[in-house]
Amino acid sequence: MKTLTLAKIYESQGYIKDALTIYEDILGEDPRNAEALEAVFRLRKNRSSFVGVNKKLKRYFVKMHKKEHFDKFERWLAVSWS
Repeated sequence: MKTLTLAKIYESQGYIKDALTIYEDILGEDPRNAEALEAVFRLRKNRSSFVGVNKKLKRYFVKMHKKEHFDKFERWLAVSWS
C-alpha cells in the first residue's frame, strides 16, 4: 500500500526515487494533496544536486556508539555542508 507514511520512511532512509514514485502516485489519486505536492517539489528540486546516499557513511553512522565515532561524523558533516 502506497501511503505518505511509507514515502516518508523511504525518503528518510535515502530511497529518494522510491519515495518520489509513491508521492507521485498519491498525487495521481489526489492531485490536491498538499503534503505530497510539497514533497514532490522538494525532491525534484534536490535531485539535480543529490548524488545519493553514501552507503559506507550510512553504515558507519548506524553503528556508532563511541564518542570518537560521533566526533568523526560531526567533522565530516561540517566539511560536507559548508
